[in-house]
Amino acid sequence: MINTKSIPKVELHVHLDGSLNIDTVSKILNMPKNFLKENMIAQEKCLDLNDYLTKFDLPVKAMQKYDDIKLLTSEFVKSLEDDNVIYAEVRFAPLKHTSILSPDEVINSVLEGIKSEKVIINLILCMMRGDTLEDNKSVIDLAHKYLKRRVVAIDLAGAEGLFKTSDYEELFNYANKLNIPFTIHAGEADGVSSIESAIKFGARRIGHGIRVLENMDTLEKIKDKNIMLEICPTSNIQTNVVDNIINHPIKKLFSMNTLISINTDNRTVSNVTLSSEYDLLIKNFNFDLDDLLEINRNSIIYSFADTKTKQIILDKINNYRKE
Repeated sequence: MINTKSIPKVELHVHLDGSLNIDTVSKILNMPKNFLKENMIAQEKCLDLNDYLTKFDLPVKAMQKYDDIKLLTSEFVKSLEDDNVIYAEVRFAPLKHTSILSPDEVINSVLEGIKSEKVIINLILCMMRGDTLEDNKSVIDLAHKYLKRRVVAIDLAGAEGLFKTSDYEELFNYANKLNIPFTIHAGEADGVSSIESAIKFGARRIGHGIRVLENMDTLEKIKDKNIMLEICPTSNIQTNVVDNIINHPIKKLFSMNTLISINTDNRTVSNVTLSSEYDLLIKNFNFDLDDLLEINRNSIIYSFADTKTKQIILDKINNYRKE
């Protein structure tokens, strides 16, 4: 029996607004907890990604004041610590929290909240599908401004099926000119063409990406380019990309030597921890401890962290077997 909670973990794909403490949101919004649970936790099977994304409306509403964002972020960090996550790249869309605050104030409230002695946290700023070119470009400028201050990359998130990845080439050309690394949500609600666009733009990682198996040539491209897939098993079932856990392609991808990381996506919306995701994979696919440690090693190697941080985390993972 593997004690998954004790494994030192790396999480590369987790949304801050999808991972909030419901008790605290209840106090901020003055809403009953039962109502919030119904509206912040997704069903085991949603209609699709767009249905799943409705669970973010209230969390975003709760994240509009400086002290509230700071508190919610610090509580999120505590959940990472409790899950024995030792490195995390936490993503959020700063422009979603600006009804009162400036984007800089939003970022600084999160920076204050991520302070921890147990887990090293870096930030990924999300551009949103459907936002204007100017707004998304401003997110790239923010990432450039904070690039040496815990912000390590940008992302493109949102309704992938409604807004094609191929439409965002200009933005990623701009990010490349500024030498800002990026990951892109692709191959979840949309198919292989979305992944092909992400590859073309120069994504170093792809959020989800599990539909890559629909085209073996595309799979070979991501393997040749050492592009890592940020896989979120439970979330993929909830968004109806996969019908049930037995049919999830994670084991097949892993056995084909595809670079993968295991992630929660949204700890509250999907009602999971990394430990519970590991348990799910052990139960259904016979992942063993060596597999999980290998995935965590690869995850930190292909993280956006600096070389020093990568070595610190690698040492902790490697020393786990010696304890």
